[in-house]
Amino acid sequence: MQIAEASSDARRFDRETIRAAADVWDNNTVPLFRAVTASTRTGRERRARAALAWMAGLGEERRAWMREQASLAGHSLDELLAPAEPDVPGRDYLGQVMAPTMVVTPQSAESLATDYDLPSAEVRHLQVERTGSRLIGYLELAVARSYPVDEVTSPETARLDIRLRDITEVRFDSHDARGVVLRPDADGVSIGVGARGVLRAAMADLRPDDSCWHRSAAGRRADATTPHGDSRPAVPVSPQEGHLGANAKAAATLLHRAMLHIRMVRSAGHTHRVPVRSFQRAFAGAGEAILAVGAQRTSRRREAGFRGLIETWARRGGPALADWFAAVLAEMETAHQPDVLVSLRARSPSHSAADVPQQSTPDLLTAPGSPPAELRLATYTSAHTRYGTHHDASALLHLAVPPHTQSAGDGPWRLRAVGGANPARFQLRAEAFQGVSRPRVTVDDSAARHFVLRDGALDITSGEDRSDDDSS
Repeated sequence: MQIAEASSDARRFDRETIRAAADVWDNNTVPLFRAVTASTRTGRERRARAALAWMAGLGEERRAWMREQASLAGHSLDELLAPAEPDVPGRDYLGQVMAPTMVVTPQSAESLATDYDLPSAEVRHLQVERTGSRLIGYLELAVARSYPVDEVTSPETARLDIRLRDITEVRFDSHDARGVVLRPDADGVSIGVGARGVLRAAMADLRPDDSCWHRSAAGRRADATTPHGDSRPAVPVSPQEGHLGANAKAAATLLHRAMLHIRMVRSAGHTHRVPVRSFQRAFAGAGEAILAVGAQRTSRRREAGFRGLIETWARRGGPALADWFAAVLAEMETAHQPDVLVSLRARSPSHSAADVPQQSTPDLLTAPGSPPAELRLATYTSAHTRYGTHHDASALLHLAVPPHTQSAGDGPWRLRAVGGANPARFQLRAEAFQGVSRPRVTVDDSAARHFVLRDGALDITSGEDRSDDDSS
């Protein structure tokens, strides 16, 4: 239901909600099937408790999601979930302490300013995205260490990864992207970038991606208090109790694979290629259906029920997902291949829409009279070298645009990705995300081309344009 609502129209597309829901059921689909197929009520309850404990052991973010969903459904998990383990640094395979994720506070900002040369930090990647009714973002900084390292240390600079939530202000110019100041206060976090840039958000957390962090002042303090080896909490193991019949296993595998495919939206460069709505239509109501089949009293009836459920899902998927269903089911020798797949595959395109995106008209946004568009995501990556490999500068936008044809009328808008290689300049303000406008391509006095949105709130100079439409 959440995925359906978050993908119903590109103007309301919520990539984070879709990713989070799919990520949960990537991990927990098989434990769900094992719980519902237990032959007794006591067995179902025992397996369900084990599944909940496994789910909660995957981190505080997952635990918070569970509490929220249970509350919305009128349940409390307080008596079922053990207290959360404190979020402490871990250790790598060499036993060296690793940097944890930390909320940006005056104390953590002061510690970072001690260990890293923030005035020389450079923006390597910026992403701002509308998700639901709010803006979220991600900032990646390349930064020099202020603490000493040995001669054999890799010359790679350290990296600071910052996540921002509830962004209220954005002013960024890739020509002014050197030097960073963290200013947390009672109203949130302000991150100064360059001489005039700023990102302001209600909350931000940060994690150093630094192989030498254990040598920093913060790392040495953490090393003194972080347990070694077996003293750390054990990694939770997925519940294994319960044998699934052939059709139950096939149904579980189909739903699991669908969630893996949907979860690909987490990569901004692939989001528009994931047929989220097609998968959502196929598996709509899966939760209630699985519970109903699991309530059958005998294993034979349950197997027949899961066989019927597979047929229902395949029929709903239609020609667009016929090849996908057939490929997944073919991997399981004992799995049932619904007869409906034969006719569906005969009507399906030569390649599955789940794998190959449709291509849009190349000049859709560059031609005069470009259609209205609403900015959903904007990313900028600077030219840099990482692990010995050079990466060119790039820009990527997600735009909500009207249906393909005028006859679609008030139909759902679709998500379009527009990318640019080696942009000469990337400028962004938060106002670029405020509603629908018409993109323009202009040429200035120096013959440089500009992609402009909302009177310059987004302005990308030059670069090689490429565009793709989604296949939903």
